Amino acid sequence: MTNWQAFATVDPIAGMTGDSPGVLRNLVGGGWADADRVRDDIVDPLNGEGFLAVPDTQDLAPFIDGLRSCPKSGLHNPLRNNDRYVHLGGVCARAAALLAEPDVEDYFTRLIQRVMPKSRKQCAAEVTVTRVFLENFAGDGVRFLARGFSNPGDHPGQESRGYRWPFGPVVVIAPFNFPLEIPALQALGALFMGNRPLVKVDSKVSAVFEQFLRLLIHCGLDAGDLDLVHCRGETMGRLIEDAADTIRLVQFTGSSGVAERVAATLHGKVRLEDAGFDWKIIGPDFDPDWLDYVAWQCDEDAYNAAGQKCSAQSALFVHENWAGPLLPKIAELSARRSLDDLTVGPVLTWTNAHIRAHIDAVLAIDGAELVCGGAELVGHEIPDCYGAYEPTAIRVPLEALQGEDFDIAATELFGPFQIVVTWGDGDLDTVLGLCERMQNHLTAAVVSADVLFQNRVLGATVNGTTYCGMRARTTGAPQNHWFGPSGDPRGAGIGTPEAIQVTWSAHREIIHDQGPRPEGWSIPPVQ
Repeated sequence: MTNWQAFATVDPIAGMTGDSPGVLRNLVGGGWADADRVRDDIVDPLNGEGFLAVPDTQDLAPFIDGLRSCPKSGLHNPLRNNDRYVHLGGVCARAAALLAEPDVEDYFTRLIQRVMPKSRKQCAAEVTVTRVFLENFAGDGVRFLARGFSNPGDHPGQESRGYRWPFGPVVVIAPFNFPLEIPALQALGALFMGNRPLVKVDSKVSAVFEQFLRLLIHCGLDAGDLDLVHCRGETMGRLIEDAADTIRLVQFTGSSGVAERVAATLHGKVRLEDAGFDWKIIGPDFDPDWLDYVAWQCDEDAYNAAGQKCSAQSALFVHENWAGPLLPKIAELSARRSLDDLTVGPVLTWTNAHIRAHIDAVLAIDGAELVCGGAELVGHEIPDCYGAYEPTAIRVPLEALQGEDFDIAATELFGPFQIVVTWGDGDLDTVLGLCERMQNHLTAAVVSADVLFQNRVLGATVNGTTYCGMRARTTGAPQNHWFGPSGDPRGAGIGTPEAIQVTWSAHREIIHDQGPRPEGWSIPPVQ
């Protein structure tokens, strides 16, 4: 028996077919529950065949009961059940070791690729990031997240102590594009700080997190520490409405529209990592030795995972010193991508009709022209409910974006698409003004070796995860730096100790005043 067969219940290698679909289950109240009904609209994104039996959960009461079972003070905190910090560190150590086994790593890589088709390198990177995250918090790593501080008081016996305190009953809502990394890191972060999360992952890909959760339980996690619900988005919305008086926080990763509805329902008790119309500015200091690298990174940022990353390069502002040699090189590199190796693949939230309509709208802007792509993929069996498009770039004049066409050009197409804007000397303030108009501020890149230019751009912008230098990119959410938006007090982070503390805990101050009573003290007069 392979290592993964000790915990897994679906087989992406020999199973998950129309004849042998993978069967998913909810985790609730510490046990795995069979579904009363399953969805008929979850199909293999490469051939349209039914390949998963995903619960279409309707009875929400057990999950609301699970939320209500956790007090506001959490499953643990620095003053109660604090042995759980060490226990969870041990779970991380064992899970990291198991995830490092080649067959387990391959299992999750293949499972991700079955439900969210992207290149093997992109899928394997999710597994690596998750494993290293577990390694980071193994042993005492979880305990150190709860480190507080103390300050001396005004008199003997008085001291103030600051603590990181859990919220208690919380919810994690995760998207389809990173089936393992996002829900794994956020759910674990919630657990580390003492919360009891209810986790809902997009049902198109939720098989991955269910199997990861089974791995964690196999490695010693208490199955009652969290619940997992497979359900439709509107059903989850109803659950949040019904439990709004109990839920202390929802961490949501996904579209801005849904994020704002959740925020309204919970009166702002949210942490959001929503849409990102992410920009890259290439400065005037053209260097031919860097041409191939910069072009390659632009191709990676815009088109990996078929552009379905919240950090994908949506707008490329290219100084005219670079534009001539760079744009043809980007077109050349994009043409290498193929369905054969899934370096381009299905678009899971936009149909071809919607993609075509957006491309036509951008091309209708006065002066806009196609740089590359612009056509549907051919010779495949991707079902019509998903999109299948060539990597596409459209060049839009800078002056056109300063008027009413800005909203069209700055609409995020969550697929293999970007706009390209050429700018020249004297235009930087205009470019920065366009960045200021954008509504979401997740990632950005400043490609330049000129420190003064870098500082001018960095000092005028707010994107939460900004890469800077000749190797700057917009994509990449590893576990070794903060990843999340800025400019919004509701912004969520992921991956690092700071991200976990900010997202999954609140500051609590306890002032100890133990005496002694002042010598000769008596009740003073009213003042």
